[in-house]
Amino acid sequence: MPPSAPASALSDVTASDSTLRRFLHGLPGVDAVGLEARAASLGTRSIKTTAKAYAIDLAISMVDLTTLEGADTPGKVRALGAKAVHPDPTDRTTPTTAAVCVYPDMVAVAKEAVAGSGVKVASVATAFPAGRAALEVKLADVREAVAAGADEIDMVIDRGAFLAGRYLKVYDEIVAVKEACGTNARLKVIFETGELSTYDNIRRASWLGMLAGADFIKTSTGKVAVNATPPNTLLMLEAVRDFRALTGVQVGVKPAGGIRTSKDAIKFLVLVNETAGADWLDNHWFRFGASSLLNDLLMQRQKLATGRYSGPDYVTVD
Repeated sequence: MPPSAPASALSDVTASDSTLRRFLHGLPGVDAVGLEARAASLGTRSIKTTAKAYAIDLAISMVDLTTLEGADTPGKVRALGAKAVHPDPTDRTTPTTAAVCVYPDMVAVAKEAVAGSGVKVASVATAFPAGRAALEVKLADVREAVAAGADEIDMVIDRGAFLAGRYLKVYDEIVAVKEACGTNARLKVIFETGELSTYDNIRRASWLGMLAGADFIKTSTGKVAVNATPPNTLLMLEAVRDFRALTGVQVGVKPAGGIRTSKDAIKFLVLVNETAGADWLDNHWFRFGASSLLNDLLMQRQKLATGRYSGPDYVTVD
């Protein structure tokens, strides 16, 4: 937890660079050995077959099915949308995914592809993945996506500004992006934890994002070497838990990149349950940023139902 203070005191911590720096650097330092040991311990938990079936369906419902490539075409995005709506066309009891995530210019295509299904359309913005652009360019990126129908915006922070200690600049950009989202789009704030270097920085970034109004805090873009890991996700789950205890405001968490198997996904769900609690075991508050993960979840789901693994053509290759 941060230094003891009434929730109303948080309104003053963003008044200036110095007050924000004082607050963020006043957060307790992270015990790296303890954090990694707890993440590893929780990762060894075993669950019964019935609980595994529930966990697989829950994980499917939490996937943000993603394509963020320069070679994306309308046809590829339509196929992605169809898969999000009916992940297993042979079994209509399979849950839909939470969302499809695309670049702003593909939002309208994705929106049409998932129309009427309840699947959300998320769009990366703010000069993703580097975030190296003027604020007006970033805001134009957001407004384009929202105007095209995006339900969610995944923004990247200016890691250079953050690492230089210019916390108020990062805060002000998040606030501006949140405003550009309007009332209809939720905001996920991506830290790129692999570039923040230390657990202390990840904790500070988590609190900075939440203070600025993030609806979700997200580990990574999936475009760097180190993406979501159990320790950095555990740290972010602790942050959202403590933020709600202090302010009453609940914020979601989205690990992204590097989560490829059902076993991995279930480990993350255990982290959620044991750290933040059951209130976060819902796709309104927890997501997986992934593409290949869904394929393994579907194969494991069929294995539980039939006792055998499917052939290589059972799932589509993204």
